[in-house]
Amino acid sequence: MSEENDKPGIGMDRRNFLKSAAITAGAATAGAMATGAVQAQAADAKPGAAPKKADRPYDEKLIPRPGSDFMVDVIKSLNISYIAANPGSSFRSLHESVVNYGGNSKPELITCMHEEASVAIAHGYAKAAGKPMAVMLHGTVGLQHAAMAIYNAWCDRVPVMMFAGNGLDAAKRRPGTEWYHSVQDAAAMVRDYVKWDDQPMSLQHFAESAVRGYKIATTAPMEPVLLMADMDLQENPIEHEAELSIPPLSPSIPSQADSAALAEASRMLVSASSPLIIVERGARDQEGLRRLVAFAEALNAPVVDLGARMNFPTTHYLNQTDLRAQLTRAADVILMLDVADPWGQLNTVTDPFHETRRNARKDVKVITLSFSDVYLKSNYQDFQRFLPVNLAITGDVQASLPAFTEQVRRAADGSLRQALSARSADLRKAHEDMRRRARDAAAIGWNLSPVSTARLAAEVWEAVRNEPWSLVVSDRITWARRLWPATEYHQMLGGSGGQGVGYSLPGAIGAALANRDKGLFSVTFQPDGDLMYGPGALWTAAHHKIPLLFVMHNNRGYFQEVMHLQRMASLHNRRTDQAWIGNAIDNPAIDYAKLAQAHGVWAEGPITDPGQLGPALRRAVEVVKRGAPALIDVVCQAR
Repeated sequence: MSEENDKPGIGMDRRNFLKSAAITAGAATAGAMATGAVQAQAADAKPGAAPKKADRPYDEKLIPRPGSDFMVDVIKSLNISYIAANPGSSFRSLHESVVNYGGNSKPELITCMHEEASVAIAHGYAKAAGKPMAVMLHGTVGLQHAAMAIYNAWCDRVPVMMFAGNGLDAAKRRPGTEWYHSVQDAAAMVRDYVKWDDQPMSLQHFAESAVRGYKIATTAPMEPVLLMADMDLQENPIEHEAELSIPPLSPSIPSQADSAALAEASRMLVSASSPLIIVERGARDQEGLRRLVAFAEALNAPVVDLGARMNFPTTHYLNQTDLRAQLTRAADVILMLDVADPWGQLNTVTDPFHETRRNARKDVKVITLSFSDVYLKSNYQDFQRFLPVNLAITGDVQASLPAFTEQVRRAADGSLRQALSARSADLRKAHEDMRRRARDAAAIGWNLSPVSTARLAAEVWEAVRNEPWSLVVSDRITWARRLWPATEYHQMLGGSGGQGVGYSLPGAIGAALANRDKGLFSVTFQPDGDLMYGPGALWTAAHHKIPLLFVMHNNRGYFQEVMHLQRMASLHNRRTDQAWIGNAIDNPAIDYAKLAQAHGVWAEGPITDPGQLGPALRRAVEVVKRGAPALIDVVCQAR
């Protein structure tokens, strides 16, 4: 052994090495024994039961009733079924209370590999379940990891209940990590894209803020909310518990729009020669879809569904989404129902010269019904460009539709009613022609290898058509919306909201978790680049036995960005074949089937022969029906 290696802090001699190895081996054995004891205790434990004294590794003062137990009582009062988390020390007491005191039931802990996945799972769950899911986040670093997913939920107008641990009292923080992971105002880093946040300073404060936060999150416009869970508040014993109370939850009734405004809008729509309805987030359940169908039929006007939710049946003759451009150009009155970007429906900005082009008549009259003017933040630009409109109505779309429909029926009397009915033949023919053109277009390149995205959508439909299916992320392969006969709200749940890459995998898992409780069959088209943002979510699906069919859209690249670079190269009069650099996911190609298998998910692929796709999908469907996730890796055309 060299003299240098004998120096303290640089190396160790053979004797010290062997001593260290012996200690390590003993620690490993003790760790294994401890793990076995914990597993045995977990198997025998009853909710809320205290361990025997012999089960405690060392004697210390006990905290028989920590504040986190009361926090769990509060969360249970909100009827929250699941709470997602990647473990962190700043909420260790709350975590322990969930699994022991709370019995790991309502809420049940969903173990995640990343905080972004935790929030995205809750995001997808809320859209499928119709109620929020909870998330626990760890201090500064957990919130930083979760930020993108929080922003997606904000843009998508989805309620998520988030609880983040933090250590406010600097005198009580342990040296090192607890200082790095604590902050004076933790919510400040995400305050621009949460609807409300609070830092409760007592257990009673926590109870009232949690109930308040739930009401705020679930009142339109629905958004995420954040409550800080101070470490001392969690871990200290409850004092004066008899003085604590949990307020009853009384959800707010959705706000119906002003009746006079609805009457004025109805007169404008009924008297129009070419009215058009554009909807983005008008429905939040099957009843909302049914109400929108009744409204559109009363007006007998075409509907363009932008697809952030399942707003309108694809099989209905008034659904003419593929004809959006020509309908917009012809319309004299346009009704926009909870549309995030009204200006963008009527205008285009050319890329890259930023020239504005009008896609609609200059004299078109525009009516909006939404809460877009009620809750805005100034920093993030999710509110889009301002559009002056003829009539801006504030109210909840789904709640307002019955009264709106009645106003349309009153306004459409006599000759006007006959004029509305006379449009039916042309509208039915336009719908049939639209569907036929979509089928014809899908047949082009049917036998291509890599597989065309149209055939991918058609083959998946054939595999799931006899199941109570739900396409849990429905904006990735547009062919599904064009080809699949969707009539139920749960069948297409939209996308991420903020277009943030990384939502599709965990968002699909969250929606599938809600669908599992409903007995629905969940399927998703999974982009390859999106999956690589957080592949650990596959383990969550496998571990919690969440049945979900992942169908990979594996085009081995970020093709949107390839096209951007090609456009820039052309404008700069340079070679376009270099656009692959920095955008290809190839050399080596990722084997997503092996990646899924490594996480415990049944998988096949990669499939390049379209003839092999149908049989593989049928095998995967059987796995999902047995209650487990499955993945089919399909090498596809770019789009």
